[in-house]
Formats: sequence, C-alpha cells, structure tokens
Amino acid sequence: MTTLDWVVIAAYFGLLLAITAWAVRTNRETADDYFLAGRNIGWLVVGASIFASNIGSEHLVGLAGSGATTGVTYAHYELHAWCLLVLGWLLVPIYLRSGVYTMPEFLERRFSPTARWVLSLISLVAYVLTKMAVGIFAGGVVFSALMPDLAFRLGGTPVNAFWIGSVSVVVLTGLYTVIGGMRAVAYTEAIQTLILVVGSLLLTVFGLVALGGWGELRAALEPDMFNLWKPVLPDGVAGTWAPVKEPGRMAWYFNQAYPWPGMLLCAPIIGLWYWCTDQYIVQRTLAAPTVTEARRGTIFAAYLKLLPVFIFIVPGMIALALARTGKVPALGVLVDSSGNVVPSAAQAAFPLLVQHVMPTGLRGLVVAGLLAALMSSLAGAFNASSTLFTIDFYRKFRPDASQARLVWVGRVATMVMVLIALAWIPVIQGARGLYEYLQGIQAYLAPPIAAVFFFGVFMKRLTSAGCLAALLTGFGLGVIRLLVDTPVTLGMAGYQTGYDPGSWLWILNNIYFQYYGLLIFLVSVAVLIVVSYATPAPKDHQLAGLTYATVTSEQRRESRRSWNQWDVINSGVVLTLILMAYIYFSG
Repeated sequence: MTTLDWVVIAAYFGLLLAITAWAVRTNRETADDYFLAGRNIGWLVVGASIFASNIGSEHLVGLAGSGATTGVTYAHYELHAWCLLVLGWLLVPIYLRSGVYTMPEFLERRFSPTARWVLSLISLVAYVLTKMAVGIFAGGVVFSALMPDLAFRLGGTPVNAFWIGSVSVVVLTGLYTVIGGMRAVAYTEAIQTLILVVGSLLLTVFGLVALGGWGELRAALEPDMFNLWKPVLPDGVAGTWAPVKEPGRMAWYFNQAYPWPGMLLCAPIIGLWYWCTDQYIVQRTLAAPTVTEARRGTIFAAYLKLLPVFIFIVPGMIALALARTGKVPALGVLVDSSGNVVPSAAQAAFPLLVQHVMPTGLRGLVVAGLLAALMSSLAGAFNASSTLFTIDFYRKFRPDASQARLVWVGRVATMVMVLIALAWIPVIQGARGLYEYLQGIQAYLAPPIAAVFFFGVFMKRLTSAGCLAALLTGFGLGVIRLLVDTPVTLGMAGYQTGYDPGSWLWILNNIYFQYYGLLIFLVSVAVLIVVSYATPAPKDHQLAGLTYATVTSEQRRESRRSWNQWDVINSGVVLTLILMAYIYFSG
C-alpha cells in the first residue's frame, strides 16, 4: 500500500462521512424516515442498494475462495438473479399495498401476531449467525491478507491484524448505520456499488493481463472448473454429481461435493427466500415511493447480480492459475508443492490478488471496493436487524413509545447484536469454507420461511395455525442440525473426529446440507397444508389484498398501470443472459 493508495481510501471514507452527514441533516427522527428513508428512494438507488447489500464478505472472501477451490460451482447461487424478477413482478405489488415496515409484519397481517414474532426471532438469529458474523470475520481476513504485520498488545494479550480488521469494520460501519439510518445506508450503498463494480472489474482485467488472457486461464485449470455441473473437489480430484456416493449402496444422504439434485432443487428455495422474503433485501423495495420504482429497482439489481461470476469467482480462479504457473510468485501460498489448492489459504485469494496484481492508486480503489462490500453488507444487516427488533418486538410491548424512542432502541439493538456476532466468529473459523458455511446456515433456517410466504400468498385457504406449525417445525429441524454440527465444527473435546460412524448423530451430521434443507422445506410444506386444512379457513375480508385470490379488480388494474413494455423487455434480457451463462459454463 503506497501513499496514493491511502489517499484514495481516505477519499472513499470522506465520501461516506459526507453522505452520513447529509442523511443526519435530512432525517426527521421518525420511524418511517429512519427505517425506510421516508419511503422516497428511486429505482436506481433501490437496485444499487439491493446489490450492495447482497455483495459482501461472503463474495469477496468466500466466493472468490470457492472459485479458487472448486471453479464455477457456486455460480448457481449467483445466477439466481431471476428471483429478483419474482420479487418485482409478483410480490412487490402485494408488499407495498400492505404498507408494512417488515416482512414479519406482513406475515402478521396474512396469518397472526404469533407468526410475526416467530419469524422475527428466526430472522434475527439468521442475521447474527450469517450476515453479521460473516461480515466481521471477512473483515479480519481481508486485513490479515493486506496488512499481515499489523498487530499490538492489549493488556499483555497480542491482538493481530484479523481482530483489528474485524473490530474496525464493525465500528466504522456501525457509526454511519446507527447515526444515519436507512437513508445513509441506501445512498452509501449506491456509491459503494459503483466503487465495488469498477474496482472488481479492473482486478479481473489486470489479473487476466498478468496471466496472459482467458485462453491461458482455461489452459492452467482443469476443464471441470469451468463446468457448473461437474465440480472439482478441493484436493483436485474430480467430484461426482450422481446422488449415489458409492455404487450398490444407498449412501445418497452422505456429504458429497455439491450433488446436482441439491443445486437443482434446494438452491432455488434458498434463493427465493433470500431475494423475495428476507427483510435484509426486501426492505429496500419497501423504501420506494411506488410499485413502479420498486419493480424497476429489482430489475436493475438483477442486471447487477449477473456480475459476481466475473468479478469474484473468476478472480479466484485467476489467482489459482497465477499460483500454479508461477507468474506471480507471491500467490504461491495458495497451492501446495503438487499444485493443488490449499483451501484455508484460498479464502484470501481476492485480497492477495489485489495486493500483487493491481498498480499503485488502482490498488487503493480496489481496497476501497473491498471495504465497501464488507461495510455495505454489514450496514444492511444492522439496519434490517434494528428494524425487526424495534418494530416487531419493542413497539408491540411499548405501543405508546415516541418516534425518537423507537429510533434510540433500534440503535441500541444493533450494538447488542454486533457483540453476539463477534462471539460467533470461532464457529466460522472452524468451518470448511466461508461461502459453504453461509449456504449451510441458510439451508437450515430459510426453508420454512419460504414455504409460509409463497404458499401463503398463492393459497388463501392456509391458516394461522398451519403457518405457526410450519415455522416452529422447520425452525426446530434447523436448530437440531446446528446443535449437532457446532461441536464438530469447533473441534470441541470429544468431537474432533465427529460422532461414532453409523450412529444417528453421525448420519444427521453427515447429511449433505442442501438435502437437509430440502427435507426441511418438504416437511414444512406438508405441516403447513395439513394443519391448515384441519383448522377453520380464514375469512376473505381478513385476507383482502394479501393473497392473489383476494386482490380486487381495481388493484389489478392499478398493478397493470405500474409497468410498461421496457420493464418486460429488460426482464427478458436478464433471463436471456442467465440462460447464456448456463450454456457457456455447462460444457
């Protein structure tokens, strides 16, 4: 890092400070303004904010690391841009018409207050274990790679670059999130999107130049690393997509290398939950003034969502190729003496590529992009969590609380959850890979939420009793898996080698996470439907405007007036680009 690099980074933070100061001056200290920016954000900012919230630590560290270890395997998750179109075309009209602040609040109107509290609790747990803890952890990884010698002693205890980076990212992000609210988060994320995309594209270009071009990349890596359907195991051995692990044995339930049934059946469930029902993402569309602006924001975000394959996965693959060819000797730490990737070192592929490939000045821009991604994902988690806690819990118990009090409670709730996330970092450190850890946690917690939202919107016969039973059953199955996995992940005394082979705990611990997530979804759907049909049906007036079967003719006409031919054309272009990516990476 040269002086010019630091000047660029300082300019980035100066810009964040200016936006935060503007947000503080324009905020009216009301709940509507603090949590949803006065519901007055245009489509460009909505789309950029959605993308910046999504693109965070799991991409910079985890997705680039998975690119170095398994190639384009995890591009499946990134090509779920079509889920944003589902949000914009099918769900945004219903969400905005309801006038809610949060997704749990929508679930209360559709089902019951109890369902709202259960979903809020599940969501808060998910945010702490995934978005907050992962963001903090990745900040430490980035700082460790860029400034490995940064360290000091605190009361006789050595503090290394990892923890300095983790705490620094939390403090800096927390300041503008807590002070500026949703307005500061949305507009800083718009700027962060620009910096992140430009910086990451430049990194891909300079990486390919250092390597000698795309042809050299294809030549340096196994062909399967460019195949979505035939992944490569971390040790370099070709993996199988067949659902049966060993011929002649019913071993389909054991851990494997990304079997195709999991990607085909479970990954879309996680995608629809994340993009269409998660407060973290949907809150940006709730801040739009109209359905038109919100929908166009989701279409713009879908375009942006196609970029991660080329600005995160491909740089990870470039880093591996440079390490194997020896063209950038400093990247040799990514591989062993045989040229096989070292999974633990691969987590630092992106920042190492920045450090050793980018020229002075542009290196500072890309590091600013790194920090932008880390901070934007954390900021979104902070804001979504404070909104959930304040609106769905505190205001229920203190309905007469003033607007200023609600804002203050939201700020305190954010700080408390950050401390919990810091305590969870050791679990992430013990996981096999950051991105795989993230997808695993989401596979355990997301399926029941996706079930009650999508079936609830399209089936008016479903009842509050069915919703509550499905949420509790699905959440219980997910928590059981977490309780079984965590001691093994941490390597606690007596669990270093896992459970006794053949025991039910061993089977539960070794069921592939996507299969387990699919099991949770199917069980949740079954419970939702069976219990609903065993209990009295809700009245139509209770569901007015909350399901497609109870939308009025006037509301349908209003929804039709909210889009034009260009919205349809752009949506079609997004779907075409997704199809082209699947075709290219399937050979």
